Amino acid sequence: MSTTGMECMEPAALESFVVRAKAATYAGGGGKIPSVRVSSHDLEYREGELVYRDSYFGGTDFIGQETVHLGDRPLWGMNYYGYVLHDDIDAGVAGRVVTASLSALYREGRFLGGFRYTVEGLTYTDETTGDVTRFRGVEHITVPSGIRAYELRYHGGRILD
Repeated sequence: MSTTGMECMEPAALESFVVRAKAATYAGGGGKIPSVRVSSHDLEYREGELVYRDSYFGGTDFIGQETVHLGDRPLWGMNYYGYVLHDDIDAGVAGRVVTASLSALYREGRFLGGFRYTVEGLTYTDETTGDVTRFRGVEHITVPSGIRAYELRYHGGRILD
């Protein structure tokens, strides 16, 4: 792959790489690297010149950014902010539900689009508009009583010079 960037990488190939990277890092429990910034949690996945990085802060309420680089050139990014809304769940339960749900989504070969999954009696839902080149969405967990107890908002897309 040349270093000319996103214009040489088809959106489907980019999405496929992002799915593999996400599955191998947060959802898969791998890719941990030393903190890049004070108090950050950092994950990394590589395939040749392609590098995916996820860097976030916090736990119960958290904020982060994911990027894909080809060599030293940024191609794609996503920002996110997640938080627990109700004491029916805690960060540990939310994390288990999210990782199990995302793993199921990634097995479908995607990370965007409508998705619903039930874990431990809790319903995970993801709602997205757009595609890998420009998107926004929200994931949330609903407890059996119908209360939304966790939410994460995200947006991102390609990065062009």
